[in-house]
Amino acid sequence: MSERDDFTAFEQAVAAVLDGLGPGDIMTYGEVAAEAGYPGAARAVGAFMRTKEGFPWWRIVAANGRLVPGLEVEHARRLRAEGLTVEEGRIPMR
Repeated sequence: MSERDDFTAFEQAVAAVLDGLGPGDIMTYGEVAAEAGYPGAARAVGAFMRTKEGFPWWRIVAANGRLVPGLEVEHARRLRAEGLTVEEGRIPMR
Protein backbone atom coordinates (compact mmCIF):
# COMPACT_ATOMS: atom_id res chain seq x y z
CA MET A 1 0.00 0.00 0.00
CA SER A 2 1.33 3.42 -0.96
CA GLU A 3 1.23 6.57 1.15
CA ARG A 4 -0.78 8.09 -1.69
CA ASP A 5 -3.56 5.56 -1.13
CA ASP A 6 -4.57 7.73 1.83
CA PHE A 7 -4.77 10.87 -0.32
CA THR A 8 -8.13 12.50 -0.91
CA ALA A 9 -9.40 12.84 -4.49
CA PHE A 10 -8.13 16.44 -4.48
CA GLU A 11 -4.68 15.39 -3.23
CA GLN A 12 -4.44 12.62 -5.82
CA ALA A 13 -5.37 15.03 -8.61
CA VAL A 14 -2.81 17.62 -7.45
CA ALA A 15 -0.14 14.92 -7.08
CA ALA A 16 -0.79 13.78 -10.66
CA VAL A 17 -0.30 17.32 -11.98
CA LEU A 18 2.91 17.78 -9.98
CA ASP A 19 4.23 14.39 -11.09
CA GLY A 20 3.87 15.58 -14.69
CA LEU A 21 6.25 18.51 -14.22
CA GLY A 22 9.80 18.12 -15.47
CA PRO A 23 12.97 20.15 -15.16
CA GLY A 24 12.41 23.71 -16.30
CA ASP A 25 8.61 23.50 -16.01
CA ILE A 26 6.87 25.98 -13.74
CA MET A 27 3.24 26.48 -12.84
CA THR A 28 1.35 28.76 -10.52
CA TYR A 29 -0.69 27.41 -7.62
CA GLY A 30 -3.83 28.41 -9.51
CA GLU A 31 -2.74 26.61 -12.66
CA VAL A 32 -2.09 23.44 -10.67
CA ALA A 33 -5.54 23.70 -9.08
CA ALA A 34 -7.25 24.25 -12.43
CA GLU A 35 -5.40 21.44 -14.17
CA ALA A 36 -6.23 19.12 -11.29
CA GLY A 37 -9.90 19.91 -11.83
CA TYR A 38 -10.31 22.25 -8.87
CA PRO A 39 -10.26 25.81 -10.26
CA GLY A 40 -10.12 28.38 -7.50
CA ALA A 41 -8.31 26.05 -5.08
CA ALA A 42 -4.89 27.72 -5.30
CA ARG A 43 -4.62 28.09 -1.52
CA ALA A 44 -5.45 24.42 -1.06
CA VAL A 45 -2.62 23.56 -3.46
CA GLY A 46 -0.32 25.68 -1.29
CA ALA A 47 -1.46 23.79 1.80
CA PHE A 48 -0.84 20.51 -0.01
CA MET A 49 2.67 21.64 -0.95
CA ARG A 50 3.44 22.57 2.69
CA THR A 51 2.29 19.25 4.11
CA LYS A 52 3.25 16.62 1.53
CA GLU A 53 6.82 15.64 0.80
CA GLY A 54 8.39 14.34 -2.37
CA PHE A 55 6.88 16.79 -4.82
CA PRO A 56 8.77 19.41 -6.88
CA TRP A 57 7.71 22.39 -4.77
CA TRP A 58 10.30 24.64 -6.44
CA ARG A 59 8.44 24.38 -9.76
CA ILE A 60 5.39 26.14 -8.29
CA VAL A 61 5.24 29.93 -7.92
CA ALA A 62 2.65 32.55 -7.04
CA ALA A 63 0.56 34.05 -9.85
CA ASN A 64 2.87 37.07 -9.93
CA GLY A 65 5.97 34.85 -10.16
CA ARG A 66 6.97 35.35 -6.51
CA LEU A 67 9.03 32.61 -4.92
CA VAL A 68 8.13 30.88 -1.64
CA PRO A 69 8.56 33.38 1.22
CA GLY A 70 11.38 32.33 3.52
CA LEU A 71 12.74 29.87 0.96
CA GLU A 72 13.60 32.35 -1.79
CA VAL A 73 17.32 31.53 -1.88
CA GLU A 74 16.78 27.76 -2.16
CA HIS A 75 13.86 28.24 -4.53
CA ALA A 76 15.93 30.46 -6.83
CA ARG A 77 18.89 28.07 -6.67
CA ARG A 78 16.77 25.10 -7.77
CA LEU A 79 15.06 27.03 -10.56
CA ARG A 80 18.35 28.40 -11.88
CA ALA A 81 19.79 24.87 -11.82
CA GLU A 82 16.95 23.94 -14.21
CA GLY A 83 17.81 26.81 -16.54
CA LEU A 84 15.18 29.33 -15.46
CA THR A 85 15.73 33.03 -14.89
CA VAL A 86 15.03 34.47 -11.45
CA GLU A 87 15.01 38.24 -11.04
CA GLU A 88 14.55 39.98 -7.69
CA GLY A 89 12.89 36.99 -6.05
CA ARG A 90 10.52 36.32 -8.94
CA ILE A 91 10.21 34.31 -12.09
CA PRO A 92 9.36 36.61 -15.01
CA MET A 93 5.83 35.51 -15.95
CA ARG A 94 4.71 35.15 -19.54
